[in-house]
Amino acid sequence: MSGPIDLTAAQAAAAVEAGDLDATDLFEAYRRRAAADELNAFVWVADEPPKNGPWAAPLRGVPVGVKDLFCTQGVPSQAGSKILEGYRPPYTATVVRQLTDAGAPLLGKTNQDEFAMGSSNENSAFGPVLNPWDRTRVPGGSSGGSAAAVAAGLVPWAIGTDTGGSIRQPAALCGIVGLKPTYGAVSRFGMIAFASSLDQAGPLTRDVTDAALLFRHMVGRDRCDSTSVAFPHEVRLPTAWRLEGMTLGVPDDLTGEGVEPGVMANFEETLQVARALGAEVERVSLPHADYGLSAYYVLAPAECSSNLARFDGVRYGLRADGDDLLTMYTRTRHDGFGPEVKRRVMLGTYALSSGYYDAYYGRAQRVRTKIADDFRAAFQDVDFVVTPTSPGVAFPLGAKTDDPLAMYLNDYFTVPMPLAGIPAISIPSGLSEGMPVGFQLAGPAFSENRLFEAAYALERAIGFDNSPPRG
Repeated sequence: MSGPIDLTAAQAAAAVEAGDLDATDLFEAYRRRAAADELNAFVWVADEPPKNGPWAAPLRGVPVGVKDLFCTQGVPSQAGSKILEGYRPPYTATVVRQLTDAGAPLLGKTNQDEFAMGSSNENSAFGPVLNPWDRTRVPGGSSGGSAAAVAAGLVPWAIGTDTGGSIRQPAALCGIVGLKPTYGAVSRFGMIAFASSLDQAGPLTRDVTDAALLFRHMVGRDRCDSTSVAFPHEVRLPTAWRLEGMTLGVPDDLTGEGVEPGVMANFEETLQVARALGAEVERVSLPHADYGLSAYYVLAPAECSSNLARFDGVRYGLRADGDDLLTMYTRTRHDGFGPEVKRRVMLGTYALSSGYYDAYYGRAQRVRTKIADDFRAAFQDVDFVVTPTSPGVAFPLGAKTDDPLAMYLNDYFTVPMPLAGIPAISIPSGLSEGMPVGFQLAGPAFSENRLFEAAYALERAIGFDNSPPRG
């Protein structure tokens, strides 16, 4: 990377404001890089810079990558699925419009697991995304295209969605920062839904300052989304250098079982860094968190089976020919949905079916309540709960595609937070076997400002170089 590409998004915005950098030149520099993408991180790239862009707006024309499931008027918005291939919506998602209005024009749409269902970005109808640190490995998912593009310097920052870890896990595997906000902090209007009670949009960036800056322009109440709320604080850019007065809680059952040794060693080293910065580290009890993965893989498929019922070949997207309506429905979904989507639709439909609703869906909802209660109790004693972001580093392409359970276990540390509706951030904390490792901090609802401060102090102390090796 060279020239303006070396700058963080915040630095680029400041350079444009100072007159040291032309916003059109910045856009074109990134546009050329994105158009030459060799990671399959983009599924669409803009042809030219926007005319008469809002360069005087706060983000000063620094372009943004947008996950394929955000509706963007007149631009392909396909959710990584063949069933929506080429679909161009007549409207734009609220969060994308907010960023555009704030001066962050759309550079391109990023690849993803189909309908956000996956942990490796191997489930996209448009092919897998490659990890810029090692192109034989996955970037994580489902926001793998956004994560890989930011890590490789193809875009200064991007947005993705997190349902069970789909921002934080790929951020960790690609060596960048990823935030899952408090549920309701960011409007879901215009996001093609996976699981509506869990989905949240958030930033993927090179550093914590960029994450806070982008997040500042994503929040807000939206009359088009009844689950959105006004963010109760002004989103501030972090400045903390120390962690005095903060207490980090390590879950009691985090024994290292199932976690790669290098990841666990890095986690312990990061805790030592936190102690050196003045933080206290204590054990904390989350007795129901171990059931989070089981509850998630009942609740999320149940919601997806309802949300994806709209893709029937009648109103938009793919339509397969059939002699009657039922045959058309069946062929459309058979041809349009990939195997992971079909698997989750069937799981969710089964969990909601007569005779099984209380045994599966109802019980999972009760577990979800228990997990939220556990976090509330924990936050009486600690400021943040901390864990590794992912049990392992990025794994080889194809290594887990035939073992769905092994794939689902990648979300072990990230699933409890969406179930509880609380924010969490992943920051790069070092390398294991030459691949990035993530450190996750989770806090109470609407504690994003404090999360940014803690993450920023750790980021500065760790000093991780998140530039992938060249070649």
